[in-house]
Amino acid sequence: MYFQTFFIFSLLFISSSHAAVLDFCVGDLSLPDGPGGYSCKKPSKVTADDFAYSGLATPVKLNPLIKAAVTPAFAPQFPGLNGLGISMARLDLAVSGVIPMHTHPGGSEVLYVVQGYICAGFVSSSDNKVFFKNLKPGDIMVFPQGLLHFQINSGKTAALAVVSFSSQTPGLQITDFALFANDLPTEIVAATTFLDAATIKKLKGVLGGTN
Repeated sequence: MYFQTFFIFSLLFISSSHAAVLDFCVGDLSLPDGPGGYSCKKPSKVTADDFAYSGLATPVKLNPLIKAAVTPAFAPQFPGLNGLGISMARLDLAVSGVIPMHTHPGGSEVLYVVQGYICAGFVSSSDNKVFFKNLKPGDIMVFPQGLLHFQINSGKTAALAVVSFSSQTPGLQITDFALFANDLPTEIVAATTFLDAATIKKLKGVLGGTN
């Protein structure tokens, strides 16, 4: 029994040690993504281009509803990040733009304000205490993993921020869309949010939900 346990432990140690000495694991985007990320591209096919990304230079189109845009540099866009547990994104907010309450289940976030003014905050899970700050250029704020948080353009000009994550694919769930942009029946939404049916149907109409 002792030898068997030692043998299994040794195999696990050798396997983990082998993984640890890999310099990188550039994601092979031609294969499916899995819980541990993408499979590694063949080393012979890895180039310097895999470790550089210019996609944040040009933002995606603003969402007219929230007057904001998030341009990601996650593993699916930047395969050199695969396996490293880090990623970035660009956040553009027009005047009165907002990123509604949302969570990133897979990682914590750090926000750095480049230009403009942003009111940002999060809600703790233990006692629903709110922590928010009005941020100016050069300010940094952190949002712990999985907690509800938001960003609002609090200035009179467009705002720009860069965010980084402790995950290559931090995930995103926007609370409003989760509640009102699907086919969850109105009576269930009403029972779980204490909103009246008329308000729920109005929000479903705005966000594309049904039922």
